[in-house]
Order: sequence, then structure tokens, then C-alpha cells
Amino acid sequence: MKEETRQRVMEAAKKLNYVPSALARNFATSRSGNIGVVLPYVPKVHMFSSFFFSEILSGIGNKARELGYDILLLFQTPDESMDYVRWFHAHKIDTCIILGAKDDPEELLALRRLAEEGLPFCLINQHFEGEPFSEVDADHVQGSYMAVRHLIERGYRRIAFMNGPLTYSNSRDRLQGCEKALAEAGLVLKEELIFRGNFSRSSGITAASELMKVIDQVDAVFAANDRMAIGLMQGLRDLGLPEERFPAMFGYDNSDASQVTTPELSSVKVPFYEMGEIAAAEVLKRLEQGAGAPDQPFRIMLPTELVIRASSQNLRF
Repeated sequence: MKEETRQRVMEAAKKLNYVPSALARNFATSRSGNIGVVLPYVPKVHMFSSFFFSEILSGIGNKARELGYDILLLFQTPDESMDYVRWFHAHKIDTCIILGAKDDPEELLALRRLAEEGLPFCLINQHFEGEPFSEVDADHVQGSYMAVRHLIERGYRRIAFMNGPLTYSNSRDRLQGCEKALAEAGLVLKEELIFRGNFSRSSGITAASELMKVIDQVDAVFAANDRMAIGLMQGLRDLGLPEERFPAMFGYDNSDASQVTTPELSSVKVPFYEMGEIAAAEVLKRLEQGAGAPDQPFRIMLPTELVIRASSQNLRF
């Protein structure tokens, strides 16, 4: 089409308030118009009630709809081999956003194959050092550092830490931030004051039994997400610990549940919704750019912030 003709068509479309059909556009470009969103297999977890997943999916869905795309949810199962390339072709998706990726050999191999095939994808909330993967993440090192520093500034010295699995980079980041804040205050994170869970409330309840064994050595607890912090609080109550003897508690995520606990839970606010929006915008921008898209993967890091509530104000000696 001549440039003069194209300009006349564009001017006419503008006058008529014409909006191009997404279906026609996709047909012309041999695209499906779908973004694949991969969700991990998480046993015994109602995924859509999870603040983390619901916020990110809302962000992805909002931005995709704004840009004329739909999202296709792809659920991993425990008995299925991890083959993202096959999923790309079988489900006819144009691009892919992966949630809940973990640092294990099978996952890494599947992601490398995606990159080698030149298929566009993005990770959210997971970083693979030295790998050419596009990522949207939050600064969990800084978020954890600020939370623990707040506890120290409040006068707490004997701080315990409940973390998630170290196969997730954000767990390692939280540990790094926690240890950094303690080290600056001349403190160390003692092994017996490290508790491990899987980000579920039930794992927090289970860990409460271990916490009770050392409760007289603990002034405060920093938990790697709100669910585990809430589980710890519930578990301590179930074990009969009076609330006046509760250690201070600091969560992470700033989920809706953090505002309905007793006491209300201090937490680190993570912009999950914005992370979903940005991931969708970036993968679709590169998809539209086609051969003109940058060769280098992108890594976008968003800031976190503290939300101080009553649970970190209960100084107990």
C-alpha cells in the first residue's frame, strides 16, 4: 500500500472512530491473541485465594485486555514432564508468562529450551543468575532488610526468621536482606532461630511448635510471607501461649489478611499487581516489535515498602 493511500485510510478510520478487530489482526498476523500464563502445581493450596497469584493474575489480565489480548491459564501437574516449548505449540500461545518457577534442573532445562527456540517469555518473581531470561521482580533483599532493620530500631535483638523454600530466588533474597540488617547491628541469625515453611498458613502453624521450644530466646519473628506469619500466630494461640507473651511479628506481601489479624500484622508491601501489568506490557511490546525487538532480555525490579501495624510494636523483654 502506498504511503499516501495508507494515510487516507488512517484519517478515515479516525473520523469514523474505527477500532481494529483483534480477531482480524490476529488472523492477518497468524497469531492466536492469547498470552499463556503458567501456574505451578501447589498441592492443597486454593491458588485463586492466594494474594500473590490473584494480584499478579489480575494485573496480567487487565493489561492483556487493554492491549486486545486474552490470557490462557496453563496448570502444571505433578505427573507431567516440564516442556514449555511443547506447551507453546500445543496451546498456540503467542507469548508466555511463568509464575512460580523454581531453581531446579528440570525447570532450568525447560526454560533454556524456550530461550534457545527464541520463543518470547517472561518470569515473575524469580531470578536465575547468569541466564538470558526476561524477568519482572521486586527488590526482596531491600524489603527484608527494611523489615528487620525496623525491628532492630524498635529494640528487638533476638530475631527469628521463617523462610520459604530456597529453590525460589525470593527466599534467598529475603534471607540475604535479613542477615544484612542483623550484621549491620552486630547481630547474627542463629540456626536454631531459622524456621522453614512452604509459604502456606499451615506450615506456619506447624512451625509454631518449634518456635515454642525457643520462645524465651525470641523477641521478634520476621516471616517471608503473611500466610506463614498468620499461621505462626494461630499456632502459638493453639498451643496456649498468652498474647502478652507473643513475640513481635513482621510479615511480607501486605495481603488483605494482614489487616484482619489480632494484632494487625506489620508487613512489606510488594507491588504484585503492577508486576503482572508490567510483565504483560513488556512481552506484548516485544511481540508487536517482531524482528525489531531487542535481542537482550529485560529485567525490571520494583521497590517494596514497609507497612507498620500493631504486631511489631509489642516490645517484650
